[in-house]
Amino acid sequence: MSPVVSHAILVVEDEEDIQRLVSFNLLKAGFHVICADDGLMGLDKLAQEKIDLVVLDRMMPNMDGIEMCKKMRENPVYEDCPVLMLTAKGEDEDVIEGLEVGADDYLPKPFSPKVLIARINALLRRSSTPDDSEFLVFPHFDLHISPQNYDVSCGGVKLPLTKSEFHILLLLAGKPGWVFSRQQIIDSIRGFDYALTDRAIDVQVSGLRKKLGDSATCIETVRGVGYRFADAL
Repeated sequence: MSPVVSHAILVVEDEEDIQRLVSFNLLKAGFHVICADDGLMGLDKLAQEKIDLVVLDRMMPNMDGIEMCKKMRENPVYEDCPVLMLTAKGEDEDVIEGLEVGADDYLPKPFSPKVLIARINALLRRSSTPDDSEFLVFPHFDLHISPQNYDVSCGGVKLPLTKSEFHILLLLAGKPGWVFSRQQIIDSIRGFDYALTDRAIDVQVSGLRKKLGDSATCIETVRGVGYRFADAL
């Protein structure tokens, strides 16, 4: 199904055959496609065009996908742009590294074009249609969450959360006291039931807790199950 709006997708891939394959399927799905051969060229394209999402290869010359993703997340102009990392490296450590630097999703090669389009549409939906609630306020933890603005603050100080960290916090805080398994968290923040390790979620939660500081106690570990937001009065 073609998207209603012709979103601009930046494909950063150094292998010509794969770049053509991805571009062909994106064009067929109704997207506007811009291509770059490496991370340096990708950053130039981001500066020149209005990009709605980046499909980013991990292994490239000059600047790889990890470094490009880091630079995007360090720049306020691009920090919220969804990134789907597309790569031949699908080991747990590679997946975790991609998520830690700010990638929103991770699709190993070889891939199904249908799955690629579905993942892209899911990321675009999440980036354009946040929760309708204006604020979630938890005075006990001095925590304020704004789903519409993707803002989280503790003690009046805005926290620099990645999108994955934000979505995990929003999921847990939306149902205080409710226990979510790691797989439920994966399915919720990724949009699909696919292979991703429990360790990847643990890494995300660990990073989230560090940024929450004294308010980190709001996220409780339920041994052998997953996590929950503390149901504090």
